[in-house]
Amino acid sequence: MSISQRQTASGRPLRVTPAWVGAARPAPATSDDHLLPVREAVWIWSVRRYARVALWALPVSALLLGWSGLGVATPPGPLVVRLAAGWCSTIAMIALAALLAGSRTRRPALTGLLIGLAGATILLPISALPAGVAPDGSTLTGGDMHTAAMVGAAVLGAGWLLLGWAVFRSRLVNPADGVLLMLAAVSIGAGSYAVQPFPTIGALLLLAAGMGLAWTGGRLIPPA
Repeated sequence: MSISQRQTASGRPLRVTPAWVGAARPAPATSDDHLLPVREAVWIWSVRRYARVALWALPVSALLLGWSGLGVATPPGPLVVRLAAGWCSTIAMIALAALLAGSRTRRPALTGLLIGLAGATILLPISALPAGVAPDGSTLTGGDMHTAAMVGAAVLGAGWLLLGWAVFRSRLVNPADGVLLMLAAVSIGAGSYAVQPFPTIGALLLLAAGMGLAWTGGRLIPPA
């Protein structure tokens, strides 16, 4: 089985396994002969293509976060912008974990993904409520909702912090993007309660990290 050599951002050779991992076997004479078993690992190429394209959701999320942090009135409303930013951020987290699935930091990347998804799950029902207002029929008070929002933002920031560390130590992409991602995670962990211009600076750091990861990931991952 041949192994192609590619250069990573650190200058080290990157071993890329072809899509036909696994011994080729004669197709059985059945109606399902066009199907490949899971051990052929053809699915890894679909994951790589998804990760390469979906990483561009990270700079889009940074732009939406920065726009919502400026307090400018938008036709859809600030809630729609924040929800769109969170949706793009979730897609980018999954894509980044998929990109690092074959690296030596796959475990921190997976842990960061799970923690980040937990934080997004906490923030999602709270984002639709006004600040300091509890939902009807709930035993929580306005102060409890504020605490839950802070906890959700901190958990989401911790997930991005682990993902940034995984990027920094992976030797697959530029380590500087991991540093920028970890710095942006501090702003994400502070949530919307941070004092300006801290959220705007965090959005700019996230934009720089997202552009670098999307550009480098698109160059390093084979398109087919």
